[in-house]
Amino acid sequence: MEIEIRTEPEALCVPAEDIAAVRRAVETVGRLYGAEDAEVSVTLTDDAHIHVLNRDYRGVDHPTDVLSFALTESEEPAVVGAPEGTVLGDLVISLERTRAQAEEYGHTPLRELSFLTVHGMLHLLGYDHIEEEERQEMEEEQRHVMEELGITR
Repeated sequence: MEIEIRTEPEALCVPAEDIAAVRRAVETVGRLYGAEDAEVSVTLTDDAHIHVLNRDYRGVDHPTDVLSFALTESEEPAVVGAPEGTVLGDLVISLERTRAQAEEYGHTPLRELSFLTVHGMLHLLGYDHIEEEERQEMEEEQRHVMEELGITR
C-alpha cells in the first residue's frame, strides 16, 4: 500500500511511534479489505487546522477528531480488492483531539490514534454510521480491525 503521511502545519512535531501506528493501521485495513495496492494520504494536524477543514467542507464550526475525504462515494462499502494504483482518498487526524479523547476514554493516545486511523480508513472504503444499522456494522468492522492490530480497550 502506498501511504503518504505528512503534517500540517509542517512544523508540527509528531513522534515516530505515532507515524508508525498510523502506517500499521492503514496497512492492516488495506490487507483485511483487499486494498493492499491502493494509495492513501494521511495528514496529522492540530485542532486549528482541522477546525478550518471541518467548517469549510462539512459546515461544522468546531474541531473534530478525523476527517475522511474519499475519492469514490457509494451507498455500500465498495472498495474490496482494489486494483493497483486505486487512490482511496485522504485522512486528516487531529493529534490534539486524539490526546484529549484518549484521556477522556481512559486509554493511550496511540490506541486512540490507531482507532481514528481505522475509523477513517473504513470511511474511505465506503462504510458509514449515519443510520443505526450502518453504525452497528461499522462498529463491528472497527472491532475486527483493532483485534487484528492486537489493540483492545
